[in-house]
Amino acid sequence: MTNSITITPSFITQLREQIEYPSAGVFSKVLLKDNACQYTLFCLAANTDISEHTSIRNATINVIDGRGLLTLSGEDIVLEPGVFVLMLANAPHALKAEENLTFLLTLSEKVTDKN
Repeated sequence: MTNSITITPSFITQLREQIEYPSAGVFSKVLLKDNACQYTLFCLAANTDISEHTSIRNATINVIDGRGLLTLSGEDIVLEPGVFVLMLANAPHALKAEENLTFLLTLSEKVTDKN
């Protein structure tokens, strides 16, 4: 299930108040979307796996709560509050929530060189 919030010139929210853990699986909530970026809050129940995939957009993960393991291009990265990860477009990645896990995922347009 995905929800959207309509935005006016400014947007302020307390991310911890937006957390909604499902009993199993993933709950995602689009907080803000414009022509360049999409900001989505992901809440994963403990022991949830997201199998390896790629994205055509650059992405960042900013961990808010919980603990998990991100495998990014073959490297294991521990996800815990305060961790920030940049994933370039087309990088293979998978995720496992070891306990309830919340992060803000920001998708942005891939910058291409025009030389």
